[in-house]
Amino acid sequence: MIRHGTANFGITGTDWQQKVNWDRLRKYRLERARERMKAHGLGAVLCMYDENARYITGTLTPGWNRLKPGLRYALLCGDAAPVLFEQGDIGAQIKRHSPWIPEENVRYSYAWIKGAAGSASTQQVTKFTNAIKEEMKRFGVEGERLGVDFIDINMINAFREAGIEWADGMTPMMEARAVKNEDEQECMRIVAAIGDAAHWETMKFLKPGITENQVTAHIMEFLYNIPGMEDVEDVIVSSGPNTWPNWRNFTDRIIQPGDIVFMDLAALTWNGYKSCYYRTYCVGREPTKEMTETYDIALKWLYDSIEAVKVGATTREIAEKWPSAQEAWGYREEDEAAANLWGHGLGLAQYDPPVISRIWSLDHPVEIQPGMVFALETQHGVPFKFGVRIEEMLIVHENETEIISNFPVEKITVVDPM
Repeated sequence: MIRHGTANFGITGTDWQQKVNWDRLRKYRLERARERMKAHGLGAVLCMYDENARYITGTLTPGWNRLKPGLRYALLCGDAAPVLFEQGDIGAQIKRHSPWIPEENVRYSYAWIKGAAGSASTQQVTKFTNAIKEEMKRFGVEGERLGVDFIDINMINAFREAGIEWADGMTPMMEARAVKNEDEQECMRIVAAIGDAAHWETMKFLKPGITENQVTAHIMEFLYNIPGMEDVEDVIVSSGPNTWPNWRNFTDRIIQPGDIVFMDLAALTWNGYKSCYYRTYCVGREPTKEMTETYDIALKWLYDSIEAVKVGATTREIAEKWPSAQEAWGYREEDEAAANLWGHGLGLAQYDPPVISRIWSLDHPVEIQPGMVFALETQHGVPFKFGVRIEEMLIVHENETEIISNFPVEKITVVDPM
């Protein structure tokens, strides 16, 4: 069964409503990571990617710090509380803002900035490795396997010399993040509600004569005025010939009467949780018959795949609802149409499990579980003329699929027709 769901609560704290229970959310994430760590036979897991460090510590990675593994990182050992290695003296603020982490578990990091430290990298990674080894000894897991979610040549050499047996730590973290509890699900409903508002704002702002990047700038400003907004990775705005093939970008192209425009909220980030949410518009005129027919095809592909989402079903059954790249566009192999017909998990990262594509889902199916949150997106078009793309965000429950994106999708949204 499919139903539309909406956010239950507001986005700021009050004394008279439960809303999102952040303490329960943090505890759930930590214990789920611990459970998957142990299931993979690991004594500890080292999290260097932002989303994994946040998952186990409930702390924020500032924007300038993201995508630079090693500036800050977290270590989870056995049954102990996580240890956070923060950059420099920022740990003093962590102790003030994040009291759920024991003060004695807040450390400073040893960074080599992916090798930018040059010849000092060996020195730094040696200190880094010794600190990890010392924490594992402190918590009684010295000599056990260490899971890591990121590795580079400096770490490989240092771990070998220190006698640390390392293994895949990303898989257990991905497994943990795949299933969201009730609080994470509510966060995702709020993210979707913000997306609804942003698409409404887009509809009001679009008009012939403005440029793609002006739309992006306007929606960026709109989003950053919302409490709890941490980051907006991208607002993709493409128009006219830029919409197919969809290059997932924006330019200074002037939007003209009759243009198809689509906008994607690519990872607006509210309290850590991310969106992915496309809608298609026609600006200044009604869409042509060809545009409408193309949209109807993409919409059918989308809702056929949503109908296939059920607990116990697999990503194969979802991907089978989409035509092959050869059937749809005459491409020779599926990789040529990567992400054209697509599904991906949403959470603290824009790519939580499951990720759904005919490229791999047909041969490597993943079972759909209750508590999974993901987006499904389809597109179609006429090369360098126009293209359409649409996307829904959804939560999987035991007996139903809840669609949480609520901006109208049944047809192309017409803006200011002449």
